[in-house]
Amino acid sequence: MKELKEDLGKSNCTTDASNHNAILYSNHKSVTNHFVFLWFVGHQTASFADVSDRFNITKSSLERIINRQTIRWPSDEEKVQIEREFRENGFGNVIGAIDGSHVKIDKPQNDPDSYINRKGYYSIQVQVVCDKKLRIRDIFIGYPGSVHDSRVFRNSPLYETLPAKCGEYFILGDSGYPLKANLLTSLRDRGQLNNRQANYNLRLATNRYVLEHCFGILKQKFRQLYHVKLRKIEYIVHLIRAACVLHNLALDDELLLVEDEEIIHPDVNNEHNDNIDNEEEFDGDGDARRIRDAVVNS
Repeated sequence: MKELKEDLGKSNCTTDASNHNAILYSNHKSVTNHFVFLWFVGHQTASFADVSDRFNITKSSLERIINRQTIRWPSDEEKVQIEREFRENGFGNVIGAIDGSHVKIDKPQNDPDSYINRKGYYSIQVQVVCDKKLRIRDIFIGYPGSVHDSRVFRNSPLYETLPAKCGEYFILGDSGYPLKANLLTSLRDRGQLNNRQANYNLRLATNRYVLEHCFGILKQKFRQLYHVKLRKIEYIVHLIRAACVLHNLALDDELLLVEDEEIIHPDVNNEHNDNIDNEEEFDGDGDARRIRDAVVNS
């Protein structure tokens, strides 16, 4: 990430000879926070006391840094703001969109065939929920590329926790996801849709575009995600998670230049999941269909 690198280049790291602790001095407080966070997550045995002592910050300050950096579901206050942003774009009561993306990898040592996706290359799946401002709110990483979006979702923690997390709100998904009370999906278009239904599909697709934008930014700013060369799946998962965390940090500090032409208009051959051949069997139960019908006709 060019902008982050430039800020890091302006920073200095010195050692206090009196106590031999590395103390980071930065022209930008946000960059200092990034260093602290990255050092913490990179040292498995580091305690809060260790990090506080090393970087000469209080434990309460460290706790704020760690909490700020984690990928988290929006608070009730944030939900109100996010819903307003989606409503202004034509779809009310929505706080996010969900989709999956394939990250290309080398041939795994264990069970390689399961990692071959429908486009014929080895990959692992990344399931993401993001909001209107492209902030990643939930991630689930690591399923082999041959696994369908719906199965990835059903095996993710979000499948069970979505009702409690959403409450009265929805997230948006394509027809590859199961229709749920809090997950609105597109209607299958076989030429029979009326005007309201077609308009619903258009509004949903328009607001789901934030996911393509988000994946485009991730892979443009962290280009290893086009093809991760690490051998162990565990390491690949950690790398992808770190990229998602840094993506959110860059949004916090306005370091992402989202006006890049290649990012705003992603390549139609990019690696996000394509579910155009899925069938209506992924539609949900009667209550979920009634909820969607009410939204369609509202």
